[in-house]
Amino acid sequence: MGRGKFKGKPTGRRQFSHPDEIIAGTSSRPRTFKKVEAEHKEEESGEESGEESEEQSGDETEKQKGTQGVIQIENPNLVKSKNLKAKDADMGKTTELSRREREEIEKQRAHERYMRLQEQGKTEQARKDLERLALIRQQRADAAKKREEEKAAKELKKSEARK
Repeated sequence: MGRGKFKGKPTGRRQFSHPDEIIAGTSSRPRTFKKVEAEHKEEESGEESGEESEEQSGDETEKQKGTQGVIQIENPNLVKSKNLKAKDADMGKTTELSRREREEIEKQRAHERYMRLQEQGKTEQARKDLERLALIRQQRADAAKKREEEKAAKELKKSEARK
């Protein structure tokens, strides 16, 4: 009998079923094929029963993988995909922010509030800055007066020296 395409390796040989084995049910092919064939036959018989069954099982037409079709499991850790359409999305619903996002927003608000108080001169640092600024203005005004007096004194000396 033929052994398949490749020869010489003892493992992984291709095995072909004989029609006699298939009829007898002793075929060496995996049993999952039988399940798929059985489900396929059930679907065909279900289609013949009419449209009534289709209306009832309209929500349950999702394809299930592996043993999910055979065994019903309620796994609380199983994440089901939530596909929302744009028209179904609730625009009024607000999502909760994570802790980091909340802290970042609070930090920004606190900084804005501090800067507003800083502009109004109500913070301790703003008071110190304003005092320092007033002192510098006073020193500059005094220096300007002194320069004007010196200029006037020089002009006075020049006018006396000419006479």
